Amino acid sequence: MLRLCGFPISNYYNKARIAMLEKGVAHETDAACRPSQEEAFLARSPIGKVPFLELDGGRRLSESQVICEYLEDAYPQVPLLPRDPYERARVREVLVYLELHVELVVRRLYGLLFGRTVEDDVKARTEKDLVKGLRALKTLTRYDPYIAGRELTLADCAAFVHLPLVSLATKLAYGRDFLEDIAPLKPYLRKLGERPAFAKVNEDRKAAQAALAKQ
Repeated sequence: MLRLCGFPISNYYNKARIAMLEKGVAHETDAACRPSQEEAFLARSPIGKVPFLELDGGRRLSESQVICEYLEDAYPQVPLLPRDPYERARVREVLVYLELHVELVVRRLYGLLFGRTVEDDVKARTEKDLVKGLRALKTLTRYDPYIAGRELTLADCAAFVHLPLVSLATKLAYGRDFLEDIAPLKPYLRKLGERPAFAKVNEDRKAAQAALAKQ
């Protein structure tokens, strides 16, 4: 059986888990994995990151998008990418902009989520890059009713776990939510959160955060 390894506070672990649940893929989770540079962990994840997927026969895959693409190929019965080649490419385009030009940029601010300080020059560079990334993302997204069109896709799995972090981090860094002017966004995320797979992952994330706060 497939085993997804990571921890429920990781947005990339949660992205892959939502995809597995939406597709109905039988799997186990090892939700106690943390990034590590120890030799034994590097044997499971080449760069020491999570998530990674363990398959039968000692096979493994790392990086959330690689995992999601594998699931799409191996379990096509419930697709999370459109059949049309252009529409498939559009979903992947939204994913790249969402993760490379938005989430990865705002990640510079994540220290604020844990009470750490972020230097003013980092905030300034992040704001400049984030404004460009969000402007581009807005031109690609549809909310019709899903972020890339009429079908639920991998882009929705990613948006659900990444965009709330963008809102929170920008509020902490700049005193305002950089996503507040995207009118359909909050209703869209709320609607996604009503789906059983999304709700389950969100509940597990909240429980893990509460447990962490007590430590």
